[in-house]
Order: sequence, then C-alpha cells, then structure tokens
Amino acid sequence: MKIKLPDNVRFIINELERQGYEAYAVGGCVRDTLLGREPGDWDITTSAKPEEVKTVFKKTVDTGIEHGTVTVIMDGTGYEVTTYRIDGKYSDGRHPDKVEFTPSLTEDLKRRDFTINAMAYNESTGMVDLFGGLEDLKKGIIRCVGNPKERFNEDALRIFRAVRFSAQLGFDIEEGTKQAIKELAESLTIISAERIQTELVKLLMSDHPGKIRDCYELSITTAILPEFDLMMATSQNTIHHRYTVGEHTIKVLENVPAERIVRITALLHDVAKPETKKVTEDGQEHFPDHQPIGADKAAGILRRLKFDNDSINKVKTLIRWHDARPETLAGLRRLLNNVGEELFPTLISFKYGDIMGQSEYKREEKLAVVDGYKASFEQIISERQCFSLKQLAVTGNDLIAEGIPAGAEIGRCLKNLLDLVTEDQSLNDKETLLSIVRDGKL
Repeated sequence: MKIKLPDNVRFIINELERQGYEAYAVGGCVRDTLLGREPGDWDITTSAKPEEVKTVFKKTVDTGIEHGTVTVIMDGTGYEVTTYRIDGKYSDGRHPDKVEFTPSLTEDLKRRDFTINAMAYNESTGMVDLFGGLEDLKKGIIRCVGNPKERFNEDALRIFRAVRFSAQLGFDIEEGTKQAIKELAESLTIISAERIQTELVKLLMSDHPGKIRDCYELSITTAILPEFDLMMATSQNTIHHRYTVGEHTIKVLENVPAERIVRITALLHDVAKPETKKVTEDGQEHFPDHQPIGADKAAGILRRLKFDNDSINKVKTLIRWHDARPETLAGLRRLLNNVGEELFPTLISFKYGDIMGQSEYKREEKLAVVDGYKASFEQIISERQCFSLKQLAVTGNDLIAEGIPAGAEIGRCLKNLLDLVTEDQSLNDKETLLSIVRDGKL
C-alpha cells in the first residue's frame, strides 16, 4: 500500500535513511492520509537518537529532547522527529517516569494508544501495521494497542481521546476498550483542566458532537462534567419538549453549526434546569430563571476548565438571552443591545438548533419567528438604527454641558434617553434629545 508523502517529509526520511538510520511517518498523519483527510501535521519516528538527528539537519529545535523529540525546520515548517522509545511507568497517569531509547520500531509502536494511530510508513518499506490498524480503519473501530487498561493507566486522557476520535471519525469503540473506559473513567480527575478542555472542544467541534452521550454512558462526564449527568436525568414534561434536558442538549448540539462558541453554548445552555425545575398541579414541568442562573453556572464550569475570558463572557451572554422572545422591533433592539451586534448572529444560529431539539409542537411557527428576528436584525444594521449608547446622538459630555452633574446621574439620563430612542428611532437627534433633557421629561 502506498501513500503520498509531502516533499519535506520524504526528504527528512530519505536523509535519515541515507545516514544509515530507519525513519517512518507515523501516527495520526498516516491514519488521516489513509482516510483521505488532510493531516494537521506530520510526525516522523526514527532509530536515530536526538543528537544524531541534529547532526543530519541544518536547522533543528529541541522541543522535547528529554523524550527523544527534535523538531526539524524546513521551509519555515516544523516536523517532529522522535527516536524509537520504550516508556517507563506512568506514576502521574500522564508522563512516563523515564524514557528508554530502543532500536526497535515494534517496541515504539507497542506504546501507542490506538491501533489506527500505531501505523508507520516510508517508501522503502511500505506500510508497517503490526496491530491491525488498517483493518480497524476499514471497520470504523477505535481499539487500544494491546491491553486497554495498560494503555489508559499510562495516560488517563486516552480515555477521553477514545471518544473524541470516535466523534471526529464517526467510528465505534471496540467493546474491550469501552469496558476499560468505564472501569477507569474516574482516573480522568487527575488530568489537568487544560488537557480536558482541549479534548472537549475537539469533540464538540467534530462531525458527531452527539458522541457526548457516549461520555455519559461510559462515566466520563461523571469525572469531568458531572453537571451533564444531572441534565441527562432531568425530565421535561411540557408540550414544548420530548426529551430529557440532556438528550435535548445532544439534539441541539447536532443541529447548530460547527462554530466553537455556539457549540459550547449548546452544551451548557440548560445547565441550570435540574436545579430550577418546578412541577405545577397539572404535572407540567417548568424551569423559571434557568437562563440567568445557567449563565452564571456555565461561567463557573468554563472557568473550572480553564477557558479564556472572552469565550466565557460570550457563552455567558448567549445563555442569559437564549430564550428571549421579543415581540416588537423595539424589543429586538433591546435584545441586540444586551447581546451585542457581533454575537447576535451566533444567538440566531443557536435559536434554530434549540428549536430543532424540542418537540414538533409549533416548530414551523417558532422557526418562522427566528427567521423574522434574522430579517429584522439585518434591517436594523443596514438602516443604522440606534440600539446602544455609542449610537445615541448625545454623549455624556453633551449632558454635562447642559448642567447635569458628572457621575451616576449622567448614566441614568443616557439610559433613559436610549430607552426612548429604542422605542422611537425618530427621537435620535441631538437637539431633540437635549430638548427632552432641558424640559425635564426624563
């Protein structure tokens, strides 16, 4: 079996072989090429030791030399070249206590996580597939190399990575691997929040974000996102819903675009429903104030997972206003002021997905309402209608010039003027607004 290697990768492999060493493209780049996907990067494994690699190439960087990795720079791009190695014990569930270099490609491939990531290739030898990776690619299976418990005990993050690869590739997880995940999922609690966040975002951004259900069924969310477990167990007995909160969330994830902020919002938009649930006398279930409570709760979860402040603030805003249903153009302008012009299209995208995750009750009518929001938003922007203080025809300095004392009173007057203009755009004229101030009509 032949695959096409990029010119620089072929050059690196050929140069190492010319010096008497073995070298192969290895891991995800081989997997992705076989699947017809564009590899994100190309990794090379070699029998040459790091100091030997450095003598072969003009420009190298010691990016992980203690673990055998040297980055070779070619045409401004870095290619990681790693010496064949055997890992020692993983006392911390992440890093090997020691690394031992080996002349054996077989020993190096044995330490890798999944069969589909344990294939190596060069043009002189061809495909090296010692663990059935090609067959698992054909069958669409995620399976550990060797004993799955051993692989997961080496690095607990592999537990989550199994589901993430399953989501990205649309593969199933092999039963033995799946059973080991369920037994060892609790060990994810020792993994850093940053690494968990990376895998979670990759799963959410995949073609199959609904695989978050597998995380629940395999006890992964119990370790990394226990709030989701509560969502899966919370019913929604209302005419507008047909699923539990968690299953509704999964449906929404599957119906919103693959945009990072909207997918994170979809995951957490109803996170406060379990704690806000109320049941009326007729058995209907309602969730009062789940939006503002959920916004704060989601922000706390994202901080726990070490998300950046910009993402946290955007998701918090979207969750706070995700259920808003303005009935007038003025009401939409108020919503636009609360959400912001930049984020408003994301809110619209989310609303479509949210509706598709509900029951079919009045679905077409609800979608038509959102269509109306989108059209009105475009009208507001194209007509440069005023919906925020920065668009108001008067400023704080204008009010100070009218004798209003600086401070809280200025803020109160500006807010009241914006309220008036939000209702009646014709009032957004400097002299008109100043006359309102002068007449004491605020």
